[in-house]
Amino acid sequence: MTLIYIVAGEQSGDVLGGRLMAALRRLRPDISFAGIGGPLMAQQGLASRFPLHELAIMGLLEVLPRIVRLRRLLEGTVADVAARRPAVLVTIDSPGFTLRLLRRVAPLGIRRVHYVAPQVWAWRERRVRHFPGLWDRLLCLLPFEPAFFARHGLAAQIVGHPVLESGADEGSGARFRARHGIAPEAPVVVLMPGSRRSEVGRLLPVFGAALALLAARLPGLVAVVPVASAVAGRVQQGVAGWAVRPIVVSDTAEKHDAFAAAAAALTKSGTSTLELALAGVPMAVAYRVNPLTAAIARRLIRVPYAAMVNLLAGREVVAELLQEDCTPARLAGEMERLIGDEEAAEAQRAAFAEILAGLTPEEGLPSEAAARAVLEVLGG
Repeated sequence: MTLIYIVAGEQSGDVLGGRLMAALRRLRPDISFAGIGGPLMAQQGLASRFPLHELAIMGLLEVLPRIVRLRRLLEGTVADVAARRPAVLVTIDSPGFTLRLLRRVAPLGIRRVHYVAPQVWAWRERRVRHFPGLWDRLLCLLPFEPAFFARHGLAAQIVGHPVLESGADEGSGARFRARHGIAPEAPVVVLMPGSRRSEVGRLLPVFGAALALLAARLPGLVAVVPVASAVAGRVQQGVAGWAVRPIVVSDTAEKHDAFAAAAAALTKSGTSTLELALAGVPMAVAYRVNPLTAAIARRLIRVPYAAMVNLLAGREVVAELLQEDCTPARLAGEMERLIGDEEAAEAQRAAFAEILAGLTPEEGLPSEAAARAVLEVLGG
């Protein structure tokens, strides 16, 4: 069996990894896998070296208490790669861990693919000078990234965005309402506080307070909180004290049904904005990090928007309520506006369609394009 060592560092990487593994197996049944991943990669036969949540940390200051543990995880992973000698190493996103891993294993002569380009176009662009020699192939999700890396003398290949095969647009709102006994006229909102513990810790309380304000203005309001496996327990504990108890869903199909039933959504920035865009759910984006982390980030970030949909559109399609603007009153007000103003909601949906058209690969599905690229590096 040809061994591919694959490393994901958070829930979104687990989704990418699971689909990539399935596509690789369809193309090359003789492949086996080792590495680090979550439940979706486990379904494809990966026995993770350690739980995925060990790496799912966001924020400069949030990482500091975990540095010793992260260093040990890195050392152990380097040793495992050296012992197994895979035919190719595939690292997925999570640059804080994966780029260090790529650099450490470079002397082994193992072919390397990095999937999801580091977002150096957003901040600390000078880091690009450290990238030559880190990988044999860089796979990008966003249409502007190959040109950006080309300006720095680095080849990059676009494989399309995986949100297109997420099924986020295939849910049934009627099924969700019937399953949970929700009246046809009751407004439904989706709240997505993130897949990292640090995100959930900072966003969940303010989301709960915003929901209480919104429910007071919209009688019969129903809230849904989709959860990632890495933070499911923390979310369940967090919502237990909310004035308005939400429906917590962990199943992907039920999440998509909730999208179809929703009048609006409140989400952290990132891939979740593209999921909601694919489902046609009007949204507002909220985010909070440690105040010192935010102050440092503001000095370094070079892009005008935090939300991926806004970056891809080149304008503010959805409201961004960040840091001091991420308050219960502001969040509730924006959600109320989206629910009550169909013209504003429809303007978002029209922009979403344009954005998603630019994320489609030239041939097949994004996971299949990525699998073909890995096999090219492998020589298969």
